[in-house]
Amino acid sequence: MTSSDAAPVTESHPQPAEPGEDIVLEVTDLVKHFPLQRGVVFKRTVGQVRAVDGVSFRLRRGETLGIVGESGCGKTTLGKTLMSLEKATSGSVKINGEETVGRNAKELRQMRRNIQIVLQDPYSSLNPRMTVGDIVGEPFDVHPDVVPRKGRRKAVQDLLDVVGLDPVHINRYPHQFSGGQRQRIGIARALALKPEIIVCDEPVSALDVSVQAQVVNLFERLQDEFNLSYIFIAHDLSVVRHIADRVGVMYLGKMVEIGDENQIYEHPTHPYTQALLSAVPVPDPLMREARDHIVLEGDVPSPANPPSGCRFRTRCWKAQDICASEEPKLIVRDAAPHPSACHFAEERDVIHAVE
Repeated sequence: MTSSDAAPVTESHPQPAEPGEDIVLEVTDLVKHFPLQRGVVFKRTVGQVRAVDGVSFRLRRGETLGIVGESGCGKTTLGKTLMSLEKATSGSVKINGEETVGRNAKELRQMRRNIQIVLQDPYSSLNPRMTVGDIVGEPFDVHPDVVPRKGRRKAVQDLLDVVGLDPVHINRYPHQFSGGQRQRIGIARALALKPEIIVCDEPVSALDVSVQAQVVNLFERLQDEFNLSYIFIAHDLSVVRHIADRVGVMYLGKMVEIGDENQIYEHPTHPYTQALLSAVPVPDPLMREARDHIVLEGDVPSPANPPSGCRFRTRCWKAQDICASEEPKLIVRDAAPHPSACHFAEERDVIHAVE
């Protein structure tokens, strides 16, 4: 198979919304580079870390987009850049059609009502010196017009009740709660301003497995109740499959494959996605023997000096000369029914147990 066999059909850049399609978040060519500096007194820039390097996608209202990939692939940086917690180097992030990149602090404060974040560590993300009531009610101090001051205590108690916590614990401190309860506090805080989008940055990775299921079910219930849209960042493929409508696979700052849940898990076309799925533990001994094992060789390249062309080529068994000279676009190809950034993308049966 040659690159000419994979004729592009659909570009990876978000296309104009179809009639009736409700797009709440549109990301185009988003880039976030961190400068590498040397020197203590006289600092000089000697390079840059390409944490996020040209990511594009759209998020529909009420949809969950899962973002998966190895540690260091840029998932968390992507989430923070969407929130403008990290200033984008270039690109576009539109919430309900309004551009957020390049806005000043006052304008961002208003826009952030529509996008909130739930962080990975449910303990370090909460101020240990503040009570739960103060933590969950803090957004009302930033946006005093949302809830009248006299009604804030009742509003906080209602939020605690919504996430499954006892409202009478409003005066307790974070250390008096378990890990799962602390994560529910973070979720309650994210819901305070009634956002339309919530960025979930590995929200269950620090929790016990039994508690993970409870929190994921809570996310699903809240999505139905408040018509929320999620960017769900995780490295646990089974959790992502349970909650996500669509899945984007990231590698070294790039989106290498994106599609709906069935396309990614049952019909992966990018070699990296296939390798990720083949690494999922399988409890059934018969399936374990029948599965297609894919072992990646070599280390992940440095984001400060990524390989030319395809960034995955140094670990890919399909790599050819064109992979080093030409960067593959995230497009639909003849052998790949959904966007895949590989010159030789094709479906491969990978028996796995991601249920």
